Amino acid sequence: MHGYGISVLIRQWSDEMLRVEQGSLYPALYRLEEQGWVHTAWGTSENNRRAKFYSVTREGLEQLQVEREQWRRLSGGVNLVLQEV
Repeated sequence: MHGYGISVLIRQWSDEMLRVEQGSLYPALYRLEEQGWVHTAWGTSENNRRAKFYSVTREGLEQLQVEREQWRRLSGGVNLVLQEV
């Protein structure tokens, strides 16, 4: 998927609560590429423009599992604190 499509998908999946602007999205995608967690390839978008497409690598999927577990632990801790307030 190309960068703009990723930002649209994030908005859709978050029920319009998260909006990732280009100034944040593309540097994050570059960092993911440097880590080897996404692969890039140039192609043509649906509106016939040249675009860089991103796909998650096997290493990226493994890291996603690590990040999900860290998020689960962090959000669980925050929920415990909020229940006490």
